[in-house]
Amino acid sequence: MKRVAKFLISFAILFSLSACGSKTSTTTPDDSTPSITIPSEDTTTADDSKEDEYMNKIIELKIDNQVIDVFWVDNSSVNALKEFAKDGLTINMHEYGGFEQTGSIGHTLPSADTRIDVVTGDIVLYNSNQISIFYNNSSWSYTKLGHINLSKNELKDLLDTDSVVVTFTLK
Repeated sequence: MKRVAKFLISFAILFSLSACGSKTSTTTPDDSTPSITIPSEDTTTADDSKEDEYMNKIIELKIDNQVIDVFWVDNSSVNALKEFAKDGLTINMHEYGGFEQTGSIGHTLPSADTRIDVVTGDIVLYNSNQISIFYNNSSWSYTKLGHINLSKNELKDLLDTDSVVVTFTLK
């Protein structure tokens, strides 16, 4: 008998607590009731506006003063690169391994390195502070930044040399 009483009391408490939850109305509002919309506060700061200004622009890449068509990846590394490209970022790159040009950015960018197979035309971030542009295939841990829209032969002609000067500018 005590068990039945405990069960009934527990059920009554549980039922009472569930009635205290949020209420949902099943009635529809009267069409004659005016609707008031309160404008939200503008939480945009000067830094946000500045960031938006940069984010809506693209990075122009020049290799030895030749403008190169690039498809940029949308990630935090490219966004950070835009910050440095706004004033122009020039990197003296050197040939490495017979398949890439690489050079120090002079800054550290956010990265998400993963082992990837890079192909001709890939632009990657290496060790958060170096950019590599590939004119042949390779595999290593990088953060992909973009891809150059040139053929393998065009890239080899452009990059298969001791050094190149690469400029990033925000346009």
